[in-house]
Amino acid sequence: MVRDPIASESTPSAEEICSALDDPDCREIIRNLEEPMTAAELTNQCEIPQSTLYRKLELLTESTLLEESTEIRQDGHHASKYAVAFDEITLVLDEDRTLAVQIERPARTADERLAELWSEVRKET
Repeated sequence: MVRDPIASESTPSAEEICSALDDPDCREIIRNLEEPMTAAELTNQCEIPQSTLYRKLELLTESTLLEESTEIRQDGHHASKYAVAFDEITLVLDEDRTLAVQIERPARTADERLAELWSEVRKET
């Protein structure tokens, strides 16, 4: 799922959110992300095998619970960093009796928006 980094965040379905949060490895990743970290840092912190960790990071970013950004390094070996992309998640029952999700997101600075834009450009090239 490609998101427009300038547009407002898309909201995943309640099923996608619940599925990601039901996974113990995903919850451990979220619990350990007090600050942005690379996959290598998360592997050490969470003690999750690297191949499993990458699948969980993809699940969490696709469900918009994590945000991926690019750390630019002078040596040219740029690294993806992951950060929690929500402050609060609320499940609500809609008028038609279906579950819906509301996600409260942290305020974003111009630098963060630019970093996300760069990350999206990098994915496309």
